[in-house]
Amino acid sequence: MIADLYESVEHKHANHGDVKIHYVVVGDESAPLVVMIHGFPDFWYTWRSQMEALQSDYRVVAVDLRGYNLSDKPEGVESYVMPLLVGDIQAVIASEERESAVVVGHDWGGAIAWNIAMTVPDAVDLLVILNLPHPAGLAREIANNPEQRENSAYAFRFQQPDAHLALTSQMLAGWVRDTDAREKYVEAFDKSNFESMLNYYKANYPRSDNTASQNLLPQETVKVNCPVLMFHGLDDTALLPGALNGTWNWLEKDLTLVTIPEAGHFVQQDRPEMINEVLVDWLARQLDRDKE
Repeated sequence: MIADLYESVEHKHANHGDVKIHYVVVGDESAPLVVMIHGFPDFWYTWRSQMEALQSDYRVVAVDLRGYNLSDKPEGVESYVMPLLVGDIQAVIASEERESAVVVGHDWGGAIAWNIAMTVPDAVDLLVILNLPHPAGLAREIANNPEQRENSAYAFRFQQPDAHLALTSQMLAGWVRDTDAREKYVEAFDKSNFESMLNYYKANYPRSDNTASQNLLPQETVKVNCPVLMFHGLDDTALLPGALNGTWNWLEKDLTLVTIPEAGHFVQQDRPEMINEVLVDWLARQLDRDKE
Protein backbone atom coordinates (compact mmCIF):
# COMPACT_ATOMS: atom_id res chain seq x y z
CA MET A 1 0.00 0.00 0.00
CA ILE A 2 2.87 2.40 0.76
CA ALA A 3 4.29 1.86 -2.73
CA ASP A 4 0.97 3.07 -4.15
CA LEU A 5 1.17 6.30 -2.15
CA TYR A 6 3.74 7.72 -4.57
CA GLU A 7 1.19 7.51 -7.37
CA SER A 8 -1.96 8.35 -5.41
CA VAL A 9 -1.04 11.62 -3.69
CA GLU A 10 -2.46 14.90 -4.90
CA HIS A 11 0.19 17.37 -6.07
CA LYS A 12 -0.27 21.04 -5.19
CA HIS A 13 1.74 24.27 -5.00
CA ALA A 14 1.85 27.23 -2.64
CA ASN A 15 3.28 30.63 -3.55
CA HIS A 16 5.57 32.52 -1.19
CA GLY A 17 6.44 35.69 -3.02
CA ASP A 18 8.07 34.63 -6.27
CA VAL A 19 8.92 31.15 -4.95
CA LYS A 20 6.63 28.22 -5.69
CA ILE A 21 6.63 25.45 -3.08
CA HIS A 22 5.51 21.99 -4.19
CA TYR A 23 3.72 19.72 -1.77
CA VAL A 24 1.63 16.56 -1.82
CA VAL A 25 -1.50 15.86 0.17
CA VAL A 26 -3.62 12.92 1.32
CA GLY A 27 -6.69 12.77 3.55
CA ASP A 28 -9.99 14.57 3.85
CA GLU A 29 -10.02 18.34 3.35
CA SER A 30 -12.00 18.87 6.55
CA ALA A 31 -9.73 16.79 8.82
CA PRO A 32 -7.11 18.33 11.15
CA LEU A 33 -4.11 19.52 9.13
CA VAL A 34 -0.67 17.95 9.58
CA VAL A 35 2.26 19.53 7.70
CA MET A 36 5.41 17.42 7.38
CA ILE A 37 8.79 18.97 6.53
CA HIS A 38 11.79 16.92 5.38
CA GLY A 39 15.49 17.57 5.89
CA PHE A 40 18.78 16.94 4.02
CA PRO A 41 19.12 15.10 1.71
CA ASP A 42 15.49 14.19 1.28
CA PHE A 43 12.12 15.07 -0.24
CA TRP A 44 8.43 14.67 0.57
CA TYR A 45 8.54 10.87 0.09
CA THR A 46 10.46 10.39 3.35
CA TRP A 47 7.09 10.63 5.13
CA ARG A 48 5.37 7.88 3.10
CA SER A 49 4.88 5.54 6.07
CA GLN A 50 3.62 8.29 8.37
CA MET A 51 1.28 9.62 5.68
CA GLU A 52 -0.16 6.14 5.29
CA ALA A 53 -0.72 5.88 9.05
CA LEU A 54 -2.33 9.31 9.40
CA GLN A 55 -4.38 9.76 6.25
CA SER A 56 -7.60 8.20 7.56
CA ASP A 57 -7.94 10.81 10.33
CA TYR A 58 -5.94 13.81 9.12
CA ARG A 59 -5.33 16.04 6.15
CA VAL A 60 -1.62 15.27 5.66
CA VAL A 61 0.66 17.56 3.67
CA ALA A 62 4.28 16.68 2.87
CA VAL A 63 6.42 19.52 1.53
CA ASP A 64 9.33 19.69 -0.88
CA LEU A 65 11.56 22.39 0.62
CA ARG A 66 12.80 25.14 -1.68
CA GLY A 67 15.75 23.84 -3.67
CA TYR A 68 14.42 20.30 -3.70
CA ASN A 69 12.60 18.18 -6.27
CA LEU A 70 9.58 20.05 -7.69
CA SER A 71 9.84 23.23 -5.61
CA ASP A 72 11.52 26.35 -6.97
CA LYS A 73 15.26 26.81 -6.52
CA PRO A 74 16.01 30.51 -6.02
CA GLU A 75 19.64 31.56 -6.35
CA GLY A 76 21.83 32.94 -3.59
CA VAL A 77 22.55 32.06 0.02
CA GLU A 78 20.27 34.90 1.11
CA SER A 79 17.30 33.01 -0.37
CA TYR A 80 17.68 30.28 2.26
CA VAL A 81 17.71 32.22 5.52
CA MET A 82 15.43 30.82 8.19
CA PRO A 83 12.69 33.50 8.07
CA LEU A 84 12.10 32.71 4.38
CA LEU A 85 11.95 28.98 5.10
CA VAL A 86 9.40 29.64 7.84
CA GLY A 87 7.42 31.74 5.37
CA ASP A 88 7.33 28.84 2.91
CA ILE A 89 5.53 26.67 5.45
CA GLN A 90 3.17 29.49 6.36
CA ALA A 91 2.33 29.75 2.66
CA VAL A 92 1.55 26.03 2.52
CA ILE A 93 -0.76 26.27 5.53
CA ALA A 94 -2.51 29.25 3.95
CA SER A 95 -2.79 27.40 0.64
CA GLU A 96 -4.79 24.74 2.48
CA GLU A 97 -7.06 27.56 3.71
CA ARG A 98 -6.02 27.02 7.32
CA GLU A 99 -4.56 29.32 9.94
CA SER A 100 -2.63 26.63 11.82
CA ALA A 101 -1.50 23.02 11.68
CA VAL A 102 0.24 20.22 13.49
CA VAL A 103 3.82 20.79 12.28
CA VAL A 104 6.18 17.83 11.93
CA GLY A 105 9.84 18.28 11.00
CA HIS A 106 12.96 16.16 10.55
CA ASP A 107 16.54 17.46 10.38
CA TRP A 108 16.39 20.86 8.59
CA GLY A 109 12.63 20.43 8.59
CA GLY A 110 12.91 20.15 12.36
CA ALA A 111 14.91 23.38 12.55
CA ILE A 112 12.25 25.11 10.47
CA ALA A 113 9.50 23.63 12.64
CA TRP A 114 11.18 24.86 15.84
CA ASN A 115 11.45 28.33 14.33
CA ILE A 116 7.83 28.42 13.22
CA ALA A 117 6.77 27.49 16.74
CA MET A 118 8.94 30.26 18.21
CA THR A 119 8.20 33.04 15.73
CA VAL A 120 4.65 32.29 14.55
CA PRO A 121 3.18 30.44 17.54
CA ASP A 122 -0.43 30.84 16.42
CA ALA A 123 0.39 28.78 13.30
CA VAL A 124 1.41 25.68 15.29
CA ASP A 125 -1.19 23.58 17.10
CA LEU A 126 1.23 20.82 18.07
CA LEU A 127 4.93 20.32 17.33
CA VAL A 128 6.59 17.02 16.39
CA ILE A 129 10.37 16.91 15.91
CA LEU A 130 12.48 14.02 14.62
CA ASN A 131 16.26 14.02 15.14
CA LEU A 132 16.78 17.73 15.48
CA PRO A 133 17.46 19.01 19.00
CA HIS A 134 16.23 22.47 19.88
CA PRO A 135 18.49 24.88 17.93
CA ALA A 136 19.74 26.45 21.17
CA GLY A 137 20.82 23.03 22.42
CA LEU A 138 22.51 22.23 19.12
CA ALA A 139 24.35 25.56 19.04
CA ARG A 140 25.49 24.99 22.65
CA GLU A 141 26.88 21.55 21.84
CA ILE A 142 28.66 22.72 18.69
CA ALA A 143 30.31 25.49 20.70
CA ASN A 144 31.24 23.39 23.74
CA ASN A 145 31.25 19.66 22.93
CA PRO A 146 34.36 18.54 21.01
CA GLU A 147 32.68 15.32 19.87
CA GLN A 148 29.72 17.21 18.42
CA ARG A 149 32.08 19.66 16.72
CA GLU A 150 33.99 16.76 15.20
CA ASN A 151 30.77 15.13 14.05
CA SER A 152 29.62 18.44 12.54
CA ALA A 153 32.67 18.58 10.27
CA TYR A 154 30.53 17.55 7.29
CA ALA A 155 28.32 20.61 7.83
CA PHE A 156 31.32 22.92 8.04
CA ARG A 157 32.54 21.45 4.72
CA PHE A 158 29.13 22.15 3.21
CA GLN A 159 29.64 25.83 4.05
CA GLN A 160 32.66 26.06 1.74
CA PRO A 161 32.31 27.57 -1.75
CA ASP A 162 31.72 24.99 -4.48
CA ALA A 163 31.10 22.19 -1.95
CA HIS A 164 28.07 21.22 -4.03
CA LEU A 165 30.31 20.22 -6.94
CA ALA A 166 31.31 17.07 -5.06
CA LEU A 167 27.72 15.84 -4.75
CA THR A 168 25.81 13.46 -7.02
CA SER A 169 22.24 12.20 -6.91
CA GLN A 170 23.43 8.63 -6.39
CA MET A 171 25.65 9.70 -3.50
CA LEU A 172 22.89 11.67 -1.81
CA ALA A 173 20.48 8.75 -2.14
CA GLY A 174 23.00 6.26 -0.76
CA TRP A 175 21.42 6.20 2.71
CA VAL A 176 18.07 4.93 1.37
CA ARG A 177 17.90 1.19 2.03
CA ASP A 178 14.86 0.25 -0.03
CA THR A 179 15.87 -0.23 -3.68
CA ASP A 180 12.60 0.99 -5.16
CA ALA A 181 12.56 4.03 -2.90
CA ARG A 182 16.19 4.81 -3.74
CA GLU A 183 15.29 5.07 -7.42
CA LYS A 184 12.64 7.65 -6.55
CA TYR A 185 15.21 9.56 -4.51
CA VAL A 186 17.70 9.64 -7.37
CA GLU A 187 14.96 10.94 -9.64
CA ALA A 188 14.02 13.64 -7.10
CA PHE A 189 17.64 14.68 -6.56
CA ASP A 190 18.17 14.90 -10.33
CA LYS A 191 15.47 17.59 -10.23
CA SER A 192 17.00 19.32 -7.19
CA ASN A 193 19.74 21.92 -6.96
CA PHE A 194 22.72 20.80 -4.88
CA GLU A 195 23.96 24.34 -4.30
CA SER A 196 20.53 25.25 -2.94
CA MET A 197 20.64 22.25 -0.59
CA LEU A 198 23.94 23.42 0.87
CA ASN A 199 22.76 27.01 1.14
CA TYR A 200 20.74 25.88 4.17
CA TYR A 201 24.07 25.25 5.93
CA LYS A 202 25.68 28.44 4.64
CA ALA A 203 22.77 30.62 5.69
CA ASN A 204 21.80 29.06 9.02
CA TYR A 205 24.23 26.54 10.52
CA PRO A 206 26.77 27.57 13.21
CA ARG A 207 30.29 28.20 11.92
CA SER A 208 33.42 26.17 12.54
CA ASP A 209 35.05 29.16 14.26
CA ASN A 210 32.51 28.83 17.10
CA THR A 211 30.45 31.81 15.97
CA ALA A 212 26.80 30.86 16.00
CA SER A 213 24.77 31.69 12.92
CA GLN A 214 22.24 34.41 13.56
CA ASN A 215 19.63 32.48 11.61
CA LEU A 216 19.49 29.12 13.39
CA LEU A 217 17.45 30.85 16.11
CA PRO A 218 15.28 33.96 16.05
CA GLN A 219 16.99 37.06 17.44
CA GLU A 220 14.96 36.73 20.62
CA THR A 221 14.59 33.10 21.68
CA VAL A 222 11.08 32.61 23.04
CA LYS A 223 9.65 29.50 24.60
CA VAL A 224 7.54 27.16 22.49
CA ASN A 225 3.95 27.49 23.62
CA CYS A 226 2.45 24.18 22.49
CA PRO A 227 2.94 20.51 23.45
CA VAL A 228 5.99 18.92 21.83
CA LEU A 229 6.73 15.34 20.81
CA MET A 230 10.36 14.53 20.01
CA PHE A 231 11.88 11.38 18.55
CA HIS A 232 15.63 10.83 18.50
CA GLY A 233 17.40 7.83 17.00
CA LEU A 234 20.39 7.31 19.26
CA ASP A 235 22.62 5.99 16.47
CA ASP A 236 22.55 9.41 14.80
CA THR A 237 26.21 10.42 14.43
CA ALA A 238 25.46 13.87 13.01
CA LEU A 239 23.33 15.08 15.92
CA LEU A 240 24.42 13.63 19.24
CA PRO A 241 21.86 13.20 22.03
CA GLY A 242 23.68 15.55 24.41
CA ALA A 243 22.01 18.42 22.57
CA LEU A 244 18.67 17.18 23.93
CA ASN A 245 19.67 18.17 27.46
CA GLY A 246 17.81 21.23 28.67
CA THR A 247 15.15 21.10 25.95
CA TRP A 248 12.53 21.71 28.64
CA ASN A 249 14.08 25.09 29.37
CA TRP A 250 12.76 26.36 26.02
CA LEU A 251 9.23 24.98 26.36
CA GLU A 252 6.13 26.34 28.09
CA LYS A 253 4.11 23.13 27.88
CA ASP A 254 4.64 19.40 28.07
CA LEU A 255 7.41 17.52 26.29
CA THR A 256 7.24 13.86 25.28
CA LEU A 257 10.73 12.63 24.39
CA VAL A 258 11.17 9.22 22.76
CA THR A 259 14.76 8.03 22.34
CA ILE A 260 15.18 5.00 20.09
CA PRO A 261 18.24 2.74 20.31
CA GLU A 262 19.46 1.16 17.07
CA ALA A 263 17.83 3.86 14.98
CA GLY A 264 19.84 6.45 13.13
CA HIS A 265 19.36 9.92 11.76
CA PHE A 266 16.48 8.98 9.47
CA VAL A 267 14.46 7.58 12.33
CA GLN A 268 11.14 7.84 10.48
CA GLN A 269 12.43 5.28 7.99
CA ASP A 270 14.56 3.21 10.37
CA ARG A 271 11.69 2.56 12.80
CA PRO A 272 8.47 3.52 11.00
CA GLU A 273 6.18 1.19 12.97
CA MET A 274 7.27 2.61 16.33
CA ILE A 275 7.16 6.20 15.08
CA ASN A 276 3.68 5.70 13.66
CA GLU A 277 2.30 4.00 16.76
CA VAL A 278 3.51 6.73 19.11
CA LEU A 279 2.64 9.56 16.73
CA VAL A 280 -0.93 8.39 16.11
CA ASP A 281 -1.55 7.87 19.83
CA TRP A 282 0.04 11.16 20.90
CA LEU A 283 -1.85 13.22 18.34
CA ALA A 284 -5.17 11.61 19.28
CA ARG A 285 -4.62 12.24 23.00
CA GLN A 286 -3.53 15.83 22.50
CA LEU A 287 -6.40 16.69 20.17
CA ASP A 288 -8.91 14.97 22.46
CA ARG A 289 -7.56 16.99 25.38
CA ASP A 290 -8.03 20.20 23.40
CA LYS A 291 -11.72 19.33 22.95
CA GLU A 292 -12.31 18.99 26.69
